[in-house]
Amino acid sequence: MKNLIEFLAKCNHWFVFILLEVISFILLFQWNSYQGSVFFSSANAVAGKFYEWDADIEHLFSLSKVNQELTQRNAYLEHEVMDLASNLTKATGDKSLMKSSQLEMLRTYRLIPAEVVNNSLNKRDNFITLDKGSADGIKKDMGVVCGTGVVGIVYLTSLHYSVVIPVLNSQSSISVAIQKRGYFGYLHWTGGPSNVAYVDDIPLHAHFKLHDQIVTSGYSSVFPPGILVGTILHVYNSSDGLSYRLMIKLATDFGNLRDVCVIDDTVMQQQLQVLRAAQDSIKEKEGGDEN
Repeated sequence: MKNLIEFLAKCNHWFVFILLEVISFILLFQWNSYQGSVFFSSANAVAGKFYEWDADIEHLFSLSKVNQELTQRNAYLEHEVMDLASNLTKATGDKSLMKSSQLEMLRTYRLIPAEVVNNSLNKRDNFITLDKGSADGIKKDMGVVCGTGVVGIVYLTSLHYSVVIPVLNSQSSISVAIQKRGYFGYLHWTGGPSNVAYVDDIPLHAHFKLHDQIVTSGYSSVFPPGILVGTILHVYNSSDGLSYRLMIKLATDFGNLRDVCVIDDTVMQQQLQVLRAAQDSIKEKEGGDEN
């Protein structure tokens, strides 16, 4: 306390000077319109700049949520496109478009937004980690998509995280079809560039063109039909000469992947469980009759 009093006594002339300066500025800007307008304009400019910085920072932190919403919206819009295609099929009788039974399956799915927290590209068996898990309703064997196309299939889940086998994994095998042509095969990745994969088992009598789109076939409960996979870049004969192998440019940019959606197929899984239970019951009955 004594040191503080000594300091104030020693520097009292500076405090008096600052006080007089403040009073002078107040009188100057309050009683002189020109100086007051200059001060007001300058203060507004400084405040405006701070508000602008604050808005930019807030906008930056909100981009993650915006991206998740856009990803989910894109996936829903793909479903809407397929719905329109089904209506067109009914109106024109064109059987090359989706079957109505396949479209009914789309209505049983909901999308769970998630964010990629870990991703690899340079391995033969790459994996993706998501920030959502079983607590969010994610289960093994659920399909994963992004706003531009197919990503992969859920392999493992914990309470708050999931591991996905992406298309860029040697163990990945996804049933796909050539859009509007009806021929289907299986999507594989053999290593190399992260934007190229291959479709095997396309029959030799199939008719298609380069740059035709490859979409999910809908022949499983993992992916709804019609989700974009990529476009045809090149056509080869298979090693046994009995089918075509197609080089595909993938629609998903795995090197810049962040926001995805997991397809919740709960209703379809329940239907499959009932079907499997019925099949098991028939087998048990047949086995009992034989005995």
